[in-house]
Amino acid sequence: MEFMVDKSLYDRFPGLLIGVLAAKGIDNRGADEEILDLVREMQKRIREKFSADTLLQNPKIDSWRKAYSSFGAKPKKHASSVESLYRMTLRGIDFKHINKIVDVYNCISLKHMVPVGGDDTARVEGDIRLKIARGGEPFRPLHSDKNEEARRGEVVYMDSREVLCRRWNWRECDKTKMTESTTDAVLVVEGLPPVGRKDVTTIILDLKSMLVKSCGGKCRHAVIDADSPVFIV
Repeated sequence: MEFMVDKSLYDRFPGLLIGVLAAKGIDNRGADEEILDLVREMQKRIREKFSADTLLQNPKIDSWRKAYSSFGAKPKKHASSVESLYRMTLRGIDFKHINKIVDVYNCISLKHMVPVGGDDTARVEGDIRLKIARGGEPFRPLHSDKNEEARRGEVVYMDSREVLCRRWNWRECDKTKMTESTTDAVLVVEGLPPVGRKDVTTIILDLKSMLVKSCGGKCRHAVIDADSPVFIV
């Protein structure tokens, strides 16, 4: 399986970097209380440091709001995944255990203030591509039995059949969601300036270390860019 980013994304978003982690043979059953404690600690620190207003002024959040606006998504309605996590935290929502992989990547996202997500590769059909939608591509949201379609111009992750995530990292599909039966996964760390290569490398290594400690298995990683936009999962 290939994980690839279309050239058009680099043309529109100079400095885009995607850290990719391929994990195989992981054990996603049960809960990891150490990770959940870290999530609670991250949320506590965020509430001490940010308000709803100062959050939007942060350059890491602002870069995603500008990216979303550039392809027609209204940031107030369609916030990036990292902004959504921070907003929920500031509203006093304490994150509950979902499964170990999701708990780990939510922890990393909170810690480093970047979008982090992923897919169960056993459920992916064909390759994964980050691209600009033509419009009309099928999508079934997480925990929904209703189909939607991507809008022309929005950034999407797709496999050979359908959209895996709409509006870049706004909403994941139901098909490739992580469950306790997930044993193989591909995870992504998404970086837009001011987040640079050193940052993405540090974050993907942190994600790798935390995931292996919590779930076991074997992991390979890379940081892909305009010069090297393909990773073999």
